[in-house]
Amino acid sequence: MEWRAYGKNVWGMSASDGPGPARARYLGKDCSFLKYAARGVAVGRIVDDGTIAPTAAIGSLPFAPEIVLPAMLEMYHRFGASIYSTYGFLDAFNVSFHNPVNQQPMKEDAAGWVDPDYLGIDQGPILAMIENYRSALIWRVMRSNPYIRQGLERAGFTGGWLAQRQ
Repeated sequence: MEWRAYGKNVWGMSASDGPGPARARYLGKDCSFLKYAARGVAVGRIVDDGTIAPTAAIGSLPFAPEIVLPAMLEMYHRFGASIYSTYGFLDAFNVSFHNPVNQQPMKEDAAGWVDPDYLGIDQGPILAMIENYRSALIWRVMRSNPYIRQGLERAGFTGGWLAQRQ
């Protein structure tokens, strides 16, 4: 499905709130819009109703800054105060959904449906990954924790930073 706003610099699928439960016409098709759902793509299963979770993109910042930084900037500049406010990016938005009857608390504008909530489970990874991109602080602290190292090794993980003795 070609959802409005999806593109090179506007992306992010993850578990998040959504505009539903609702059914609405979009591009001539009857579509289901979900409330809270684990959106994503797996072998044989796609859960996608056009809802974008900024944390899904921003959480990848230290791994792929060359694609994440443009995504952050595009979402911020394109949708502005609709999706970004006091504490940063709101939980989720769906530009493809425009509901004439509000079925739950929401604000509707140029960004379509926007979740009015900031969720700690999303804000935490945003903050942690921005700091990891800036200084690797969280990873340095984690790597120096003997309990984390021991737990990962007991779980069978090897290589990478675990191969380096501290």
